[in-house]
Amino acid sequence: MNTLPTYFISHGGGPWPWMQDQAGGYAKLAAALQAMSASLPTPPKAILMVSAHWEEANFTVQTAAQPGMIYDYSGFPAHTYEVTYPAPGAPDVAKRVKTLLTQAGIAADEDAERGFDHGTYSPLAVMFPQANIPVLQLSLKQGLDPEAHLAAGRALRPLRDEGILIVGSGLSYHNLRELGPKGQAPSAAFDAWLQSSVVQAHPHDREKNLRAWATAPAARQAHPREEHLLPLMVAVGAAGDDAATCPYHEATFFGAVTVSSFRFGPA
Repeated sequence: MNTLPTYFISHGGGPWPWMQDQAGGYAKLAAALQAMSASLPTPPKAILMVSAHWEEANFTVQTAAQPGMIYDYSGFPAHTYEVTYPAPGAPDVAKRVKTLLTQAGIAADEDAERGFDHGTYSPLAVMFPQANIPVLQLSLKQGLDPEAHLAAGRALRPLRDEGILIVGSGLSYHNLRELGPKGQAPSAAFDAWLQSSVVQAHPHDREKNLRAWATAPAARQAHPREEHLLPLMVAVGAAGDDAATCPYHEATFFGAVTVSSFRFGPA
């Protein structure tokens, strides 16, 4: 089994894959997500999604055999509250995730009722439209401490050699009050810092850089609350010393915002 890469993806807004007629502007993101899945060295046995849209007191793993759908958005067309992504769950992988976390001294819980949120099903509907690969989610830990999420990623690193694709799903810029022209300058400044601190930096320095993310240029304009950035910490922790690349980057998201996704692992 080839070692799988890890990803941090900018997952877009709400149920965008089901709104092509109503909401344009996602062509670059869609193409990048499709290319990411196509570039994998081997099809994953399962996909572990760390979504920005789930926080618990402890890291919590989804254990349902057939997770339902959570429509965690508002103001979208009626049909988007009926979309489905019928991928099976992965209870056995969930047990492995919990074991790896607890062996590393990280408290972990289980949730058998949790369904898929849009941080999972929206990008996966583009990356793996057949929905035939088992999927499970891992929550963020309340408090959003960077080191806690880096440590979780380090604990989960063995999954990459076991055929499990680890995907941190958030947005590299997430300030809903400053989209469009208002977000142009802060998103560009923060993205430049991410490129320098994640892609161009030596792998040994990435974690140190991310622990100090709040001191980056325009950090709190880019992330007034950092839940959409924390999935990156898990992906970086799981990456080890693997090289980073930027498979998706555009400066015209919502007309003027700069956003990126990152891949960690051999080309």
